[in-house]
Amino acid sequence: MTTEKERAIMQTEFQKRMDEDELMNCMRCGFCLPTCPTYIESGFQESHSPRGRIALMKAVVDGLIDPDEDVERSLNMCLGCRACEPVCPSGVRYGHLLEEARDIIQQNKKHSFPVRVVRKLVFDELFPYPKRMRIATALLGVYQRSGLRSFARRTGLLKVLPSSLRDMEKILPDVPALKEMKERPRHLASEGAPKRRVAFFSGCLMDTMFMPTNDATMRLLQLAGCEVIIPESQTCCGALHGHGGEKQKAKELAKQNIQAFEQLDVDYVVTNAGGCGAFLTEYDHLLKDEAEWSERAKTFVAKIKDISEVLVELDFHKKGLKVKPQVVTYQDSCHLRNVMKTSASPRKLLRSIQGVEFREMKDADRCCGSAGIYNIVEPEMSMQILDYKMEMAKQTKASTIVTANPGCLLQMKLGIERAGLSNRVRAVHIVDFLLEAVERAQEAEHEEHVRKTS
Repeated sequence: MTTEKERAIMQTEFQKRMDEDELMNCMRCGFCLPTCPTYIESGFQESHSPRGRIALMKAVVDGLIDPDEDVERSLNMCLGCRACEPVCPSGVRYGHLLEEARDIIQQNKKHSFPVRVVRKLVFDELFPYPKRMRIATALLGVYQRSGLRSFARRTGLLKVLPSSLRDMEKILPDVPALKEMKERPRHLASEGAPKRRVAFFSGCLMDTMFMPTNDATMRLLQLAGCEVIIPESQTCCGALHGHGGEKQKAKELAKQNIQAFEQLDVDYVVTNAGGCGAFLTEYDHLLKDEAEWSERAKTFVAKIKDISEVLVELDFHKKGLKVKPQVVTYQDSCHLRNVMKTSASPRKLLRSIQGVEFREMKDADRCCGSAGIYNIVEPEMSMQILDYKMEMAKQTKASTIVTANPGCLLQMKLGIERAGLSNRVRAVHIVDFLLEAVERAQEAEHEEHVRKTS
């Protein structure tokens, strides 16, 4: 519980740091309400809507209310999916207001000792350091491969964990060994004549827990005619920090990434995770008040591009891709759609694949409830949102659910598990699905060649 002194400091910081023009831009029109999952799932509580949260921020700035636990609770219940932004007639940058408010609260309240330890470990000691991320992931791999996982499941040891973490343990991917994570490529030549020279933002979780997806991404870029550079000095994008009230640490990570990429003579900096890509595209806002970095950030941001956009630009959808006949639907990554404005390219790629019957899911653009670590810290609301999403997915009768962000991928796998559909439905990242289509097309071509020559 915050003290009176802490609330007074927070209120002063709200008045100094919140963008009052942006707060005033909200016309209270309500266009955002039907797009907000927490507003809908809370039974239409105004305090759990974008409009309501902006009103709370403005009331704190005006001194009408204290930044107390109720205000913090309302802000923490927000997924940060930013579905409210595309529909806002005034163009309110709600995500920027939310991050600023969360940072003010988190930096000026006294956390309990366990919370301080966890935040220190995650934000300061783990995610900013790729080597530590590899070691932590390798330990998970030891658990998976050594028999400990089977033992823990068989004996019921996992029951000591909260139900949300027990469910998450079931759907974690089998992770690579430490040696594999260390031996990462730094330069890859294009297949055939190079059409583009690109840099690849490999990320932290993506290059450890989801390393095969990164490998698939780089392979697709090569096949599309890209020379690929993967700078070793890049680090975590900082999204977890920016969304979690650790803005200063997010700035430090942003500067490290800008330095890692800015000297490369590349056409694009390519990403394959909607959450990372969206945060990277807002480095210019994050560093707007720092004279040394603001222009460098703008130059960096101008080169960020999602893998699906690059592939469509290079006509990858015309390569005769093929899979076994199946019904496919697509779940949008919120940040890919709402911040990076990328929704058509993934669908264009999927529809181009022979064997795919593409069926659009109702409310495919509504958040799945993952939202970084939201499904861990707010499991009840997250599961409500996920259950609705799975109902929409089931209506398509799809056997394959494709998405474009690691958090969304795990959440959809969790939804499949919860719905008892594991033997009939799978969730897959779009680049893994595209590589399947490439390999299947190559197999079919080889089979046809053998048939003709035999």
